[in-house]
Amino acid sequence: VQLQASGGGLVQTGGSLRLSCAASGRTVSNNGMGWFRQAPGKEREFVAAINWRGGSALYGDSVKGRFSINRGYAQNVVYLQMNNLKEEDTAIYYCAASRYATGSSQAGHYVNWGQGTLVTVSS
Repeated sequence: VQLQASGGGLVQTGGSLRLSCAASGRTVSNNGMGWFRQAPGKEREFVAAINWRGGSALYGDSVKGRFSINRGYAQNVVYLQMNNLKEEDTAIYYCAASRYATGSSQAGHYVNWGQGTLVTVSS
């Protein structure tokens, strides 16, 4: 499966962005999906994950209450709504498909990764 992340860009502090992750090649409707990010000079960080049905979500502590993950109607698209963005949210955001039906904060559970989309938050 190929994952294509999009929607990144430059936004001011306090602003919002919605990232999309579209899957092609095969369906990911039976897979948990996740978003991770990596800022320059930092390790990859878990952002959010959702299970195959879209009914259960996990969030990293730094984004709880500000970010929301959901799946599209066809289940082959996953969105990350990011509100009240902060400068520390600046990073490349990656979507990934899990080998399991549930989402997870463990990067090792994910077998397919997208190419990443850059989010820059500036004051």
